[in-house]
Amino acid sequence: MTTEADTAGPAAPVWRAHDAARRSTHVLRLRLSAALVAVIVLAVLLVPPLVQLDQQAVDLAAKLLPPSWAHPFGTDDVGRDLLLRCVYGLRVSLLVGVVAALTATVIGTAVGAAAGALGGWADRLVMRLVDTLSSVPHLLLGIFIVAMFRPGVWPVVISVALTHWLSTARIVRAEVLSLRSRPFVDAAVSGGASRWRVTVRHLLPGVLPQAGLAAVLMVPHAMWHESALSFLGLGLPTHTASLGTLIQSARGSLLAGQWWPTLFPGLFLIIPTLAVAGLAGAWRERINPRRRSELML
Repeated sequence: MTTEADTAGPAAPVWRAHDAARRSTHVLRLRLSAALVAVIVLAVLLVPPLVQLDQQAVDLAAKLLPPSWAHPFGTDDVGRDLLLRCVYGLRVSLLVGVVAALTATVIGTAVGAAAGALGGWADRLVMRLVDTLSSVPHLLLGIFIVAMFRPGVWPVVISVALTHWLSTARIVRAEVLSLRSRPFVDAAVSGGASRWRVTVRHLLPGVLPQAGLAAVLMVPHAMWHESALSFLGLGLPTHTASLGTLIQSARGSLLAGQWWPTLFPGLFLIIPTLAVAGLAGAWRERINPRRRSELML
């Protein structure tokens, strides 16, 4: 007769082996993502000052050369080195993404914390405004905003920031409403603390991890948004190297059969997105122990 212990015995090593494999895969993904982010940051910071080459230098005799030792990513339609252009483009796109993400996170955190802390009609009014703005597609609203300015970096930053704070506001408001029901908040209110003091001393520190995670996840999203605007000709000027302008200028080359002017800027846009997503996933599991325990099952 088979007992329960005999049935569960062989399954335990299998479960432990599966759990160990999942942990090793998670650690490998985290290390790979951290290494990619480190390489990206070092390339953006060190390549422009160390490489004494003009990324705008035109050499029509070397236009549209395929990848080689002299030009690992090939050249574009006017003979400029594509690797150097991609690094400069990533530098500009990353700058736009980081500044826009931080600005949007500050706006969303302030709006969400105010709505959750005030409650009542103020909360309902703010969230109806958020719902109204969320009903408009981000790209369409971004085009409307950036079209009011001359092409440049700051109009794109303003456009991305003003269209991407809504999700952060929702997240922060939900976290504030959850914190308001905690015993330490009730104790602070019973002790005579004002609403402002409770918000600043107790509620805001509690939502900072979620707001920071939202900011990290927003960086690649803002980079894609900038690339879309620049691809449409509404973002950065065409002479400014960004990933969007590089892809936009390579459309004719792609139709003619030259694939490298489009492929490599696209990879410079996709790889940072995957790297940041890997780090953000580890951060999410760290600040949410319940989700981490569910993933281990």
